[in-house]
Amino acid sequence: MITAPVTRARRTWAELLLVFLRRVVRAMVMATVSLAMVVVLWYAVIEVLHLNPFFAKSPLDVWRYVTSDPSAVGNRKELWSNLLVTLRDAGLGFLVGTIVAMAMAVIFVLQRTIEQTFMPVAIALRSIPLIALTPLICLVFGRGLLGVTVISGIVTFFPTLVNSIRGLRSVPSEALDLMHCYGASPVTTLRKVQLPSAIPALFASARIAAPAALLGGILAEWLATGQGLGYLMLEAVIQSRFTTLWTSVVLLTSISLLIYNLVMLFEVPMLARYTPNQSYSEKRSSP
Repeated sequence: MITAPVTRARRTWAELLLVFLRRVVRAMVMATVSLAMVVVLWYAVIEVLHLNPFFAKSPLDVWRYVTSDPSAVGNRKELWSNLLVTLRDAGLGFLVGTIVAMAMAVIFVLQRTIEQTFMPVAIALRSIPLIALTPLICLVFGRGLLGVTVISGIVTFFPTLVNSIRGLRSVPSEALDLMHCYGASPVTTLRKVQLPSAIPALFASARIAAPAALLGGILAEWLATGQGLGYLMLEAVIQSRFTTLWTSVVLLTSISLLIYNLVMLFEVPMLARYTPNQSYSEKRSSP
């Protein structure tokens, strides 16, 4: 009587681990293919357009900059220290933006009047280019960590808000009717039914918002703080350190792809826990 459920549970976790490993392997293969295509395209653009090697650096130049250049050790330290600052800025902005967006989405779903009042304001603010808002944000919140967090949080806030509202309202009407028949309060219905159903939408927004928060942090560093990879790239342009510039761009692109794939990997166990019908879609589609 006890062995069967335990066996089924072990089998479920084994299947989940298999799906997770498949995703890891698939992500590594796709990353390798994408890297090869980028390198080929990179060389092709330089050769076809006959770009001046003083400005246009090749993948080999970038590789030498961090490995075999006489100042490679110093170059790596400079990139690493600035990268940590950028990751801190973007990470705090992403965390704060996600929490605020989820809280606002819950309020909007529970109170339609509040949504009808404040959603047009949010859309109007979103239509203003962030580069135009940055000086005002820095004037209000300062040029330190708080200002950078606000800028990165704004980038995260809007896609998370829209996707969270959509996810919270994607619950089948039958499930809502069942909770109503049992006399569940709106808060109980939200906690038991709507929030779990919003998890796929939340991960979908995170795949977009997490790399975007990195770009928001870069923008804030470029225009305001004088720290991080954003300012390093600005400084490299001013000082004609174009290899530093290209290497910074490659590093940012690689980190963005890594973050995107990490979100997808964490999505597997979360969907298996809260939305099992979606977590094994890969398995059902396989022969």
